[in-house]
Amino acid sequence: MSSPVYPSGTVRALLATDLVTEATRAALQARLDAPIHEPEFFEPQVYALLQAVAARLIPQPDRPEPINVAGGVDKRLAEGKADGWRYDAMPPDREAYRLGLGGINQAAEALFQQPFLKLTEAQQDAVLETVANGTASGENWQQLPIGRFFEEMLAELTENYYCHPLAQEEIGYVGMADVPGWSHLQPNDLEPREPESELVIG
Repeated sequence: MSSPVYPSGTVRALLATDLVTEATRAALQARLDAPIHEPEFFEPQVYALLQAVAARLIPQPDRPEPINVAGGVDKRLAEGKADGWRYDAMPPDREAYRLGLGGINQAAEALFQQPFLKLTEAQQDAVLETVANGTASGENWQQLPIGRFFEEMLAELTENYYCHPLAQEEIGYVGMADVPGWSHLQPNDLEPREPESELVIG
């Protein structure tokens, strides 16, 4: 199997140039420099559960310090922010996450007689598979549309991952260079600021 690999450090080097506006640079640098997140909305045990779920849905085995995708969820809920809309079958976001994470624990207990945090990675994956396909056990799922919750949670965790400069770097994204001046617009016609990938067979 082959996959593209982009040179390490390209985004961080780009942030130091005049190709990035000050506002964009400040936002991305803040994400790079973010301190360890302490939960503000979730109870510590529930936040640990969300972190464990995120680690299985967006594994980062090669990162010495994984991007904290769960922290963005906790911070958003603590600040009371939302998209400005929600599915009519879904409760407000705070309640949805409480019910959904509780439902994941209920599914773990039903399958393996232990809470999610006590399970092996393979067992955690099995639990999340039942949530993803809508077959998970648990009374919370009587109050929360299981498919919608999983879809919304996965989308938010993915968004939190790819808004981080290091995740953008690994896919060769340099769209944060938002100063006007892009002129190479044809396929495979790269700007000097755009990194070239190398295919790695593995």
